[in-house]
Amino acid sequence: MALHFSRVAPATEELEIWSAIELGYSFVISNESRNGPGLHGQPGFVASWRPINFNRPAVRVGGSPFRTFAEAEKACEAMLVHLIK
Repeated sequence: MALHFSRVAPATEELEIWSAIELGYSFVISNESRNGPGLHGQPGFVASWRPINFNRPAVRVGGSPFRTFAEAEKACEAMLVHLIK
């Protein structure tokens, strides 16, 4: 199942955040680093998900942070398959 991520247009271009919504679930991928501009955390692409119809915090996708965006995207797609089963 292919998710279609779109870059979230931040107030500053220093933030790298993408989102996708499919079958009642919201997925977000952010690029984080230990220092410098943008989000700070363990370096890599952090993926998370949450149901869109419930007021719940996001859950980090297992394996985050990922080395590449493609790895994070693939993990989100696998999580979606798991969630809808």
